[in-house]
Amino acid sequence: MSTASQSVQLKDDEYKLDESGKRKKIIKDDDHKVVEDRISELPYEVVVSIVSLLPLREAVATSILSRRWRYVWSSTTTLNLETVNFEDPETVNYFCQLDYDKRDQEEGQKYVNWVNHVLEQHSGQSIERFRVIFFLDNEFSSSIDKWVQFAMEKRVQTLELDLLTTGGGWHDDDYTFPYKLLGMEKEEFASNGIPSLGSGGYYNNIGFKSLKVIHFRHVGVTGEVVEFFLSNCPLLERLSLDVAKNLVNLRVVGPSIALKYLEIKYCQRLRNIEICDSNIVSFIYCGSLIPLHLKNVPLLVDVTYYKWKAYAEFTRIVFSQFSPCLSHIEILKLDIREAVYNQNHVLPILANLRHLQLLVDADYHWSLGRLASFMKASPYMQRLVLGLNLKTSNKKMAKIEKAAECPHYYLKEVEISGYRGYKCCVKHVMYLKKNVVALEKIVINPVRFWCAPSGYEINVLKVDEEQDARDHAIQYLKQKMPSTIEYVCL
Repeated sequence: MSTASQSVQLKDDEYKLDESGKRKKIIKDDDHKVVEDRISELPYEVVVSIVSLLPLREAVATSILSRRWRYVWSSTTTLNLETVNFEDPETVNYFCQLDYDKRDQEEGQKYVNWVNHVLEQHSGQSIERFRVIFFLDNEFSSSIDKWVQFAMEKRVQTLELDLLTTGGGWHDDDYTFPYKLLGMEKEEFASNGIPSLGSGGYYNNIGFKSLKVIHFRHVGVTGEVVEFFLSNCPLLERLSLDVAKNLVNLRVVGPSIALKYLEIKYCQRLRNIEICDSNIVSFIYCGSLIPLHLKNVPLLVDVTYYKWKAYAEFTRIVFSQFSPCLSHIEILKLDIREAVYNQNHVLPILANLRHLQLLVDADYHWSLGRLASFMKASPYMQRLVLGLNLKTSNKKMAKIEKAAECPHYYLKEVEISGYRGYKCCVKHVMYLKKNVVALEKIVINPVRFWCAPSGYEINVLKVDEEQDARDHAIQYLKQKMPSTIEYVCL
């Protein structure tokens, strides 16, 4: 019998000796059949890559598999420091209902201690993604500063500080990104302008040059700090700022800037945005209607604009702001709730638009006329998503005016989100069925896609209303659809 086939019994665990004479544990399944551990035989770098795909807690759990796996997790290139699932509304509600001392002191300190412990054990040379998500404010600034420094020293590519708070909007005690990590004090930063790669200071010792993605929520940054990132991070392609309390003026200027995706949401103090001579591809904005200056943005094809407040002239103003790039926009998502429909205002033609998403008041009396105007302005549109909001108190009695026929010959797929079985909602579906000549598929979804200022997707309507709407869509609407149209109810 060869050495490789010999087996020994050691402390109730069964082992065999491989060709080099080393002990190798025999793994068996529930039926006591031998299972080959092919993963452990892979090169160490490959095993680390596999573990890096796991959530951090699961990655740490692999340390119990064998002696070889004990410290693999500590080299993971993904540090997603999430202790609970904050995408679950019930989890968010639980933390929001805790009193301040329990949530911010006890739970917050427990989270900080855990993160510190993880970072102390991490032995990898680099990090692809570093994500913090918890209810943390400026009381924990010292710890958060050290985490950011740690990530920079590991040449992080994706940096996410997802700091949560109760309620909407910014708070005075939100964490502020420290100027010292940029190589200057705040006063020096203001007087000397934006520091560059050759300016010396602490910056040269950390890895801003590796950054590709930044996502900050409830992190105070000024326009100067944003410009520093844009100017000194040559690989930075995605920037997302959500509830940034100190952001007043935002400039994305210059062809040397790598940024392609910009998302600005709920920055209440923001007063002006300038995007000029830029290679930006996608722009998402949610907030107040503010001056937006666009110039020479030939690659901008994906635009989302959601507003906080009601603006009667919203549609006209937005189309005016985006006039430099309307001819090449391919994806457009707008919140036109409470915007007044002016029958004398003709929308400019969106010749390249392929996907349109509108959030509308389904019970607004000119809603169908406004929908028709967008269909006329988008002659080559292929997909339409219509979010039906209901504004009036007596939704069952809401009346909307008839609209002239508007045949569309390229639109193939329509999705109705937030559907309810009221007449005003049914009329929208029937109008599209009649006027979309090439319609191949219609999707009815009673769940709403729009978000609250907290940033979480929510459904504020009751679950039983969704089910009633779903039943109505199946029992009534489906019968109205011809067999040539694929009908889907989610």
